[in-house]
Amino acid sequence: MSRQAVRAGDPKKVSGELFTLTYGALVAQLLKDYESDEEASKQLDKMGYNIGIRLIEDFLARSNVGRCHDFRETADVIAKVGFKMFLGIIPVVTNWSPAGDEFSLLVENNPLTDFVELPEGHSNLDYSAILCGVLRGALEMVQMEVSAWFVQDQLKGDNITEIRIKFIRRLEDAVPVGED
Repeated sequence: MSRQAVRAGDPKKVSGELFTLTYGALVAQLLKDYESDEEASKQLDKMGYNIGIRLIEDFLARSNVGRCHDFRETADVIAKVGFKMFLGIIPVVTNWSPAGDEFSLLVENNPLTDFVELPEGHSNLDYSAILCGVLRGALEMVQMEVSAWFVQDQLKGDNITEIRIKFIRRLEDAVPVGED
């Protein structure tokens, strides 16, 4: 049998599964390294933030998306372009606040949670907290300070995973010290 026949299958599916399993191993290690679910979740968020501040460059280069004019447009781009590009899913943008400064992303099939069950005694773990960090980091790089958190999580028995994003303020372009 040739090597090509052995590797039959969708390469994106294989790399997606590898990513999911690798992420699971990372979370398991964090649970061993930190004393509480909350600390492990904070570390995942921090890692996501650092990924987000780098990922935005790749996103902008590959997507050809121009500057968004308002927060609603930003929400649509995050869901329809960003999540599709990097995770292969399109969450639903919904539950806008009356002021238009807060919305929810509803994720039916979170690819990070394939093959995952929360272990006994870890009900406070935000397993996919890395996503909140990525959103915060990426949006900060385009001058938007936001907060992001999980409202619902399928891993915790909810029907859907809901990420809430709140616009805090527009950041001013900062000129590095010593440069004019």
